[in-house]
Amino acid sequence: MPGNLLKAEHQIIRELSDKIVAAQGPIRILDAIKWDDNVRQDFFKNRCQKLPMVDEDYYLSNPLPFDPSEKAAEFRNIIREAKNRLGQYSNITVLIERRCEDYCKAIEMLAVRGTPLFSYLAMELYGSPDDAFYPGGPKLSDLGSLLGDTLKTLTQELSTEADVKRHTAAEAMMILQERLSNYFSQHSNKAMVKLSDDIVADAAAGADVIKLNQNVRFSDRDLRYLEVHEGWVHLGTTLNGAEQPLCTFLSKGSPSSSVTQEGLAIINEIFTFSSYPSRLQRITNRVAALELVRKGADFIDIFRFFREQGFDENDCYNYCVRIFRGSLPAGSGPFTKDLSYAKGFLLIYNYIRLAVQQGLVQHIPVFFVGKTLIEDIQTLTDLLDEGIVTMPMYMPPHFSDLAALSCWMSMSLFLNKFDLETVAKHYRLILHV
Repeated sequence: MPGNLLKAEHQIIRELSDKIVAAQGPIRILDAIKWDDNVRQDFFKNRCQKLPMVDEDYYLSNPLPFDPSEKAAEFRNIIREAKNRLGQYSNITVLIERRCEDYCKAIEMLAVRGTPLFSYLAMELYGSPDDAFYPGGPKLSDLGSLLGDTLKTLTQELSTEADVKRHTAAEAMMILQERLSNYFSQHSNKAMVKLSDDIVADAAAGADVIKLNQNVRFSDRDLRYLEVHEGWVHLGTTLNGAEQPLCTFLSKGSPSSSVTQEGLAIINEIFTFSSYPSRLQRITNRVAALELVRKGADFIDIFRFFREQGFDENDCYNYCVRIFRGSLPAGSGPFTKDLSYAKGFLLIYNYIRLAVQQGLVQHIPVFFVGKTLIEDIQTLTDLLDEGIVTMPMYMPPHFSDLAALSCWMSMSLFLNKFDLETVAKHYRLILHV
C-alpha cells in the first residue's frame, strides 16, 4: 500500500478509536448498579432477616448519566463509519464492531436495572453458571462442588503468619506503590495506588489506578496477589493499551473483556504461587452462590450460604451485594460478573495449552496489548503483523519467557492424560488413605 494511503488509513483508525474512548466514558456499570449504605444499615437493623429494600424504583432514583438510545446510536454510528471508511470485513473493522456491540449490550442491560431482563443480559456479557465449555463437558457450576470442600479444609489447615491482616490500608498502599513503581519502570513516577471508600471489594483496579478499601486491613499474601493481579494484569494492560499509537480504545475495558482480564489475573496468581486457598475459596463460593440464585435463591438464602462457609456478617453482606446489584433481592436473577474469574481462567488456560500444542505460542503475548477479548486474539495477531497494533510494553515475566511457559504447558498436556481417581487407587498405600 502506498505510504500516503497507509497514513490516511491510520488516521481514520485513530479517529475512530478516540471516538470509542469518548463514547464509553459515561458508561460506568458498577456505579450504575451499586447499593448505598442505607441499604446495608437497614439490613443489619432488621437483624439480617428482611430482604434489602431495593426495587426497580431504587435504581431509577440513580439515573444513568446518558440517554440509552442516544448512547447506543453513538456506537452504531461508529460501526457504520468503520465499515464505510475501512471496509466491512477488514480486521480493524471486525475489532471495532465487536467492541461497540459489547458496549451496546451493556447499555441495554443498564436500561433495565431492577427487572428480570437485567440478569439475562448480564449472562450474555459475563456468562452463566450453566454454560458448558463444549457439548457434554464440565460447567462452571461444577467448580464449586468439586473444589469447595477441599479449599475449605486447606484454608483451615494451612493458615500461616502470611495470612495475618497486619497492614493498614495506608501501609498497603505504600508497599504496593513501591513494588509497582519498580515493575512499571517507564511509569515509575505515576501514582498507581490510592485509598477509596466507595468500593465493595477489598481492592479494585480503576481506570489507571488500584483502589484499596480504606476500611480493610491486608495480609502479606493479600499484597502479593494484589501486586500480580491488580498490578501486573489490570494496571499493566491499561498502560499497554494507552501506549497503542492507533487503537487507543485498547486502554479501556469493554464489559465482557472482564472475562479475559480476570482470567489472566488469576493465571498470574497461580503461575507465581501468589494465590492461596481462602482466596480461591471465595471465588468458587461465588460461583456456587450464583448457581443458587439462578435456581431461585434470594438475598437472605445467599447470606446464609456464605455464613455457612465461615465468613463474618460484613463479608457475607458484601459478597451478596456483588451478586444481586443491578437485580432484585427477591431472586429475579444474578449479576454474573463474578463468574469472570473462573470462566476466564479456564478459557485462557486451555487457550494457552492449545497454542503450545499447535505451535502458536507467539499468540500468547497478544493478550497483554490492552484490554482484550479472547475472541479477538487472532484478529489482534493479524493487526500486529499489519503494524496497526504494537507489542505490549509490560508483560509478567512468565509470559515474557515463552520457552519456559511452553515447557510447563507441554507437561500439562501429558499430565491431563491421567485419570486421577485411578491413580489414587494405586497410591493408596503411599498416601495412607
